[in-house]
Amino acid sequence: MAKTATRTDPEKKKKKKAAGKAADAKSGVRKAKAGSAAKARRNCFDNLAKLVDHPLLADLLAAGAIAAVAAIAEHRLGGKDQSSSKAIKTAGKAAAAAIGRKLMGEFGAVADAATKAAKKA
Repeated sequence: MAKTATRTDPEKKKKKKAAGKAADAKSGVRKAKAGSAAKARRNCFDNLAKLVDHPLLADLLAAGAIAAVAAIAEHRLGGKDQSSSKAIKTAGKAAAAAIGRKLMGEFGAVADAATKAAKKA
């Protein structure tokens, strides 16, 4: 059978166009949100990279790593009959303690400098 051509109502055409524009506007909003999310992730990555490059963080990580290695070496040389999981736990505690001491020392130095500056002013 042959298809017969049907006439479309001009009002329906206007409604379809308006609906299409609304859909385009919605997709444009979604694209803008996706772009801003990508920008936010990029900013977070940049901030994290700046944090990793900070000298204080490098000092803290170095202090923790040295303390952990020292704890593992002490475990190996001490001749204690401990499992390796206990050695790792001890190394983690030593690293955390060393990082805490270093961090508190840094904050103490800043607090002392602030106190001296306040007395001068």
